[in-house]
Amino acid sequence: MLDISSRVRVHVETLLAAQNDMGVCDAFEQYALVGKPDAMNAPHPPKVAGIDSTVPAPAHTVAPVAAGSAPAAPPNPPAPPGAVLQDRLAGWVSDLTTLHELTERLTRTSALDEALQELLRAGAALVGARRGLVVLEPGDGLGPDTTIGLGLARADLGHIETVPRSALSYGRILDGLPGGEDGIAEPDLFAEEGLDPRHREVAARLGYAASYALPLTPESAGSPGSADRLGAVAWLYDEPAEPVERQRHLVGLYVRYAAEHLARLLELERTRAAMATMSDELLPARLPRVAGVQLAARHRTGPRGGGDWYDALPLPDAALGLAVGSVTGAGPSAVAAMGRLRASLRAYAVMEGEDPVAVLSDLELLLRLTEPARSATALFGYCEPDARKITLAGAGHSPPLLIGQRRTEFVETSVSAPLGMLACWEAPSVEILAEPGETVLLYTDGLLHRTGETTDRAFTRLHAAAAGAPRALRCDPGALADHVLRSVLPDGLDAADGAEDVVLLAVRFE
Repeated sequence: MLDISSRVRVHVETLLAAQNDMGVCDAFEQYALVGKPDAMNAPHPPKVAGIDSTVPAPAHTVAPVAAGSAPAAPPNPPAPPGAVLQDRLAGWVSDLTTLHELTERLTRTSALDEALQELLRAGAALVGARRGLVVLEPGDGLGPDTTIGLGLARADLGHIETVPRSALSYGRILDGLPGGEDGIAEPDLFAEEGLDPRHREVAARLGYAASYALPLTPESAGSPGSADRLGAVAWLYDEPAEPVERQRHLVGLYVRYAAEHLARLLELERTRAAMATMSDELLPARLPRVAGVQLAARHRTGPRGGGDWYDALPLPDAALGLAVGSVTGAGPSAVAAMGRLRASLRAYAVMEGEDPVAVLSDLELLLRLTEPARSATALFGYCEPDARKITLAGAGHSPPLLIGQRRTEFVETSVSAPLGMLACWEAPSVEILAEPGETVLLYTDGLLHRTGETTDRAFTRLHAAAAGAPRALRCDPGALADHVLRSVLPDGLDAADGAEDVVLLAVRFE
């Protein structure tokens, strides 16, 4: 925070109300008003003389005339004693306003890479640099590790990485060498004695002559150490330069706030990665190769991890078992329940897969006995590739979509409740007879939910996306599934970290 002597009292109640959410708003409390604002205009020589601020004066503050110097002609009337104080406080308020805007922009970032880019842009503005880079390298060794540049191409970052780490300012910070706790300034690299030859070569090639680096260490880490450090950030100057004391103070405040925000995003990123890995490990590593059909699957896991799954397993008599489903809930418990349910369905499919109703009935009984607090939707189909036929049973699940050159239609399935909702589940099965070249698309409800529209509108959008697929894409189930995802979920709604799990299983008959 910006430190201001307790003897300085200024009225800033209006600014407090406007900036109460500011990342550095605690500094305002140090100069909240006691008297009236008009008191600033009255001469108070003792208070002016007693200012002892740890924050350097703003650049636009009027400097006092040195004693004994010749006055300029014509001489200006002396400024009131309170004018210097007003000017200095105006500079501090301006700094706080700038920090408020920059920290708010940083807070609005929700992805780690986006936050790192914002950190580089804001820091460059504060220290007066044009380029920079941030190295994310958590000290606990759990990753993720990444390097992002501002005004530096990927090849430029590669050149910098060829410099010995101990010769770089941010490298010394990452290695925990002494002197990097408060930042490292290199005001003139080429005038520095003992500069590593490779560093000199790379700096000349990329055209930077000075740098300023700071560690990224959250204050919430307690006693900061190398294990708590998230990484380091460095800004590069085209000419010999270094930030003045005022700039260092402001960028230091900003970087400390940014480190806290990055620590939260890093933890979220690790959680998402762990949930995605767990979900992927519980799903088929690869789809089977069965004569007469082509298979393709697409899976998007939500940030908290969900219970959507798919499966395709070879069965006796050259048949194929197809399944998609979804378990209620989210998080590790839902992912674990999904894994248990999918494994059980595979066992029932091997024993009685030719009767999909019996498979789902057994699965429903297991769910009620072992997961009484959960319900699930599911589709299971017994596919006979030679006959181009699928015998299908569904439990509260959305109907499959049949896509061909001459028709695109939803398969009529019987209305049924999800598994675990009734004392005894049972619903009749249906048969799908496909023509050569047609594709049956199985999917989970997350595909519809991610659109943010009503169910009827979401179904209409799905049908239009499938019907509008180019003829060339219909020969490849993977390309067709990608087209459906892009069309139904545009503008990034198909991203892997969306709110809902999405599963598509495409089965094309040759």
